[in-house]
Amino acid sequence: MQVEDKPRSNFSALPKEMKPRERMFEVGPENLSDQELLAILLRTGYKGKSVMQMAEDLLVSGNGLGGLSDNSLQALSKIKGIKNEKATTLAAAFELSRRLLTKKRHIYDIPFTSPKTVAEYFISRFRDKLAEEFHVVLLNSNNLIKKDVCISRGNLDTSVVHPREVFKAAIDNLAKSIILVHNHPSGNTMPSNSDIQTTKKIVESGKILEIPVLDHIIIGGNSYSSFVEMGHI
Repeated sequence: MQVEDKPRSNFSALPKEMKPRERMFEVGPENLSDQELLAILLRTGYKGKSVMQMAEDLLVSGNGLGGLSDNSLQALSKIKGIKNEKATTLAAAFELSRRLLTKKRHIYDIPFTSPKTVAEYFISRFRDKLAEEFHVVLLNSNNLIKKDVCISRGNLDTSVVHPREVFKAAIDNLAKSIILVHNHPSGNTMPSNSDIQTTKKIVESGKILEIPVLDHIIIGGNSYSSFVEMGHI
C-alpha cells in the first residue's frame, strides 16, 4: 500500500481570507499582523507545520520581532525550517528596517546633544556586527550630522585608526566638530588601553586643527559607554 506524502504546508493550503498576500492587497500592509508579515517573508512552512504556525512559533520563541531580529544570520539559519534561503531573506528584511530607522534620523535632523542620542543612533546599526568598526561622525555648528564615515574595520589600534584619516574626512566635509564611535562585538563597552591612547591622540590633533572631538562612544549590544561621561575627554 502506497502512503501518500503529506503536502508541504504553504499559502495555497490556506483559506483565501487567511492568505497574508491576498490580505495585504485588500487591507494594506499596515493592517497585517507581525505574524502575517513574517509569513509572507517565509513563504512556506515545513512538513507538519503551516507557514502561519511557523511564523507564530518564531515570534513566541524570539519574544516578538525585536528579539527575533537580534539573531545573527548564522543563528537564523539554524532554526528548524529556516535554513539558508529563508535566513537570508529575514536578515535582509531586518537590516533594511535598521537602515530605514537610521535614515529617518537624518530626515528629522535630530541634533546629537548627549551621549544617549548618539548611542541610540548607532546601537541598531552595530548590534549584529561581528567585527569592530570605527566611525567618525561629522557635525555642523548646530550639532546636526553632516556625514558618518567608517574609518576602519577590524581591531582598533593606533596603526589602523590614525588622526590624519579622521581629520581628512572632517576637513573635506567642513565639519565643525566630530564624535568618534566604535563597537565592541563582545558586548563589553569598557574602553581598552588602545581605545584610550588612540582617542587621546585624536583629541590632541583636534585641538591643533580647531575641530573639537566632542565624545567617543563605544557600543556593545544594546549598551554604550561615553568617554565624556567616564572623564576620559
